[in-house]
Amino acid sequence: MNLTLAPEEEAFRQEVVAFLAGFAGTDGFFFHEAEHDVKVRALYRALGERGWLSLSWPKQWGGLGLPPIYEFLLWDEMAYARAARPPLGSGIIAKTIIGYGTDEQRERYLPGLRAGTTFFSLGYSEPEAGSDLAGVRTRAELSGDHYLVNGEKRWTSGGHRADYLWVLCRTGTLESHSRGLTLLIVDRRAPGVTISPIPAFDGERFNEVRFDNVVVPVADRVGEENGAWALMTESLATERHVQFSPKRVQRDFEELVAWVKVLGLASDPVVREQLVCIAVDLAEAHALSVSLLDAVQHGRNATVEAAFNKLAATDLCQRIARAALDLGAPEALVKGTMVEFLWRQSICETIGGGTSEVMRGVIARTRLGLVAKR
Repeated sequence: MNLTLAPEEEAFRQEVVAFLAGFAGTDGFFFHEAEHDVKVRALYRALGERGWLSLSWPKQWGGLGLPPIYEFLLWDEMAYARAARPPLGSGIIAKTIIGYGTDEQRERYLPGLRAGTTFFSLGYSEPEAGSDLAGVRTRAELSGDHYLVNGEKRWTSGGHRADYLWVLCRTGTLESHSRGLTLLIVDRRAPGVTISPIPAFDGERFNEVRFDNVVVPVADRVGEENGAWALMTESLATERHVQFSPKRVQRDFEELVAWVKVLGLASDPVVREQLVCIAVDLAEAHALSVSLLDAVQHGRNATVEAAFNKLAATDLCQRIARAALDLGAPEALVKGTMVEFLWRQSICETIGGGTSEVMRGVIARTRLGLVAKR
């Protein structure tokens, strides 16, 4: 596996690093309180001005038409700097609108997404449909030129900050499973939308979003009615290479090594052995991310590679945080320290975007051909 960047790719990576030096202290990768949110939005606007939120969009829609590796390099360095995570709007949402939206939708939503001034939140998960999105129950009933939406979404990240909600609704019967789902764009401020906070283990705010007879024009349906599953699958496939960056894990590991040195444990042979084992697994996680990137770049189905990458990266985040607890307690248990925070955050990381159990299931079924007995 060749991990060497081409000269133009390395030049872009260095340009990103230099750019981020001007946004030191943004700290929006983990934290999203009001102060950090203001800084992150300024960062996104600056990215938009450079065209970096639309690196791989087709040129006809204002993108730079670059291959996915440029997105990977951008968000890998963003993760290392802990500046911000990839906005869903310019990735999953924009690419779906480009591929399946109407011209009116492209003209309405793409400019703001490209500029970093319009924000979306995914309305997928529900109390009865977390990782099993085929079981979504939020109902959208067609009535003339609009839908009436009723139901509840839960654990909606950033829902209270978004301009629009990208809502997965059931328009078929419950028995239709994935064949009866439709995507709607819902204005967060529309009458009947109620958003309540759900505090997370790591201090982040998730949300419960309720829809009570929310009117959504048919013009804000993306793709065909009952055709959402294929759109979701494709859009996620195009974004997997930026969701779990290896340098985020590398930064966690570097924090652990620095902390061990501060405690005077760096020369302890037991400690060194643990660090070496983690370093080997870090190299594996990096290799898996490159394998995923290669699949995305060449248009191959990357479902299994994405599952491997997500599982390896997020499990390793937990191992790194757990090592701090093993090696440096009680200091690692003091709330407010980075090592203690990373432990709480790493648990949430193995849940968001598909739990580790779901990832193992994908690998077992798709790569190993295993079928669970009923």
